[in-house]
Amino acid sequence: MRKLCEWKSVRILEAECCADHIHMLVEIPPKMSVSGFMGYLKGKSSLMLYEQFGDLKFKYRNREFWCRGYYVDTVGKNTAKIQDYIKAPA
Repeated sequence: MRKLCEWKSVRILEAECCADHIHMLVEIPPKMSVSGFMGYLKGKSSLMLYEQFGDLKFKYRNREFWCRGYYVDTVGKNTAKIQDYIKAPA
């Protein structure tokens, strides 16, 4: 994820991998759409995972590693609280 974000000039402010999902607080360039970034991140990361761990292809139907949806919100004054939430153990 870090490398994919670097390639698109996206800054990761905080991130945490959970058992079945990922929390990320990122700063994307102003001209980049959120949906475009999420499509890129989910698409490229799944390809990289399948390349590194070939047996995953057979575990997930139609090579769908990630679910279709995602949650997005903007942050401002509450950035520190969001970072604390992401850091906190689940």
